[in-house]
Amino acid sequence: MDHAFGRSFTLGVEEELLLVDRATLALAPVAERVLAGVGDHPRERLAHEAYAAELEARTPVTGGVSEAIAALGESRLAARAAGATLMGAGVHPTAQLGDARLVNEERYRIVGDAMRGLLQRTPECALHVHVGMPDPDTAIWAFNGMRRHLPLLVGLAANSPWWFGADSGMASARAALVRSYPGRGIPRAFRDWDDYCATVDGIVSAGGIDDYTHLWWDVRPHPRLGTLEVREMDAQSSLDDVAALVALVHALARHSAEQTAPRVVAPDALAWSSFRAARDGLDAEILCGERIMPLRDAARVTLDEVRGVGDDGALDGIERILREGGGADRRRRAAARGGAQAMLKELVAETSRSG
Repeated sequence: MDHAFGRSFTLGVEEELLLVDRATLALAPVAERVLAGVGDHPRERLAHEAYAAELEARTPVTGGVSEAIAALGESRLAARAAGATLMGAGVHPTAQLGDARLVNEERYRIVGDAMRGLLQRTPECALHVHVGMPDPDTAIWAFNGMRRHLPLLVGLAANSPWWFGADSGMASARAALVRSYPGRGIPRAFRDWDDYCATVDGIVSAGGIDDYTHLWWDVRPHPRLGTLEVREMDAQSSLDDVAALVALVHALARHSAEQTAPRVVAPDALAWSSFRAARDGLDAEILCGERIMPLRDAARVTLDEVRGVGDDGALDGIERILREGGGADRRRRAAARGGAQAMLKELVAETSRSG
């Protein structure tokens, strides 16, 4: 498999953001109009995603968290200047089932034909973090190590407790939605680069898909970009929360790459732990190492592991999330105060303040 590995621990971030009507805060399928109005803002940094009521902001390849967050802030500002009202959430809390117009582009037509009604339920938005890897074998090594941290990341990032106008009972309803797609979830560990390539070849052939980019694993090597990509975190309204999560992924990827013998955990164990994190958010009990422990304790154990590896200042944001609550907690507090409309207003206000 051709690859572009060769950058050591560079950073790139993609965030998917909902577009809503300024007055009603309902989904607004206006991505084409917004993108046409962004002026001099680099077009490669704001783009379509699958849904017409959604944009994707992409950073350049950066060396650190602060540079990446600044780039995301600039893209949010550019979108708002073009008339967008943005909402950072895993799913829109009150959108109706089926309100999911797709973008008229070839890739999304192919995906739509393959996923059919699954893709037409409601738009879903994720935060993706890419960490550059120096070579293919290091990418696989880091991938194997990162798998065990996925439940923690899902719980910390949970930001979609409501779906279709009601509380889902989950901290991340989005996590439940995307599990229905093929090519999602946490794959097994790989022996080496050759094992990964052979496995991907078999999946691509069996799935009748074009290439490995249709394997939407929670974490995946991305040979075309030369990165390890962590995919399955809910999109965030607050850029402070984005910064904290990006810093943690960046530090964990580097830490995983440098481990002499990463512990390999079975996919089924990780899947159950990830479900508990998506269901219970910061209150979950998850697998950490060889023990089950409260997510807050697992987060602090993990922070102790990576202090000094990454951006310790940005990592302090994880402690703030643990102390003050994450997106799902804020959404439910807002709904308790003023119902669904208060929750929607809070989401838009937080997303607006962050750029």
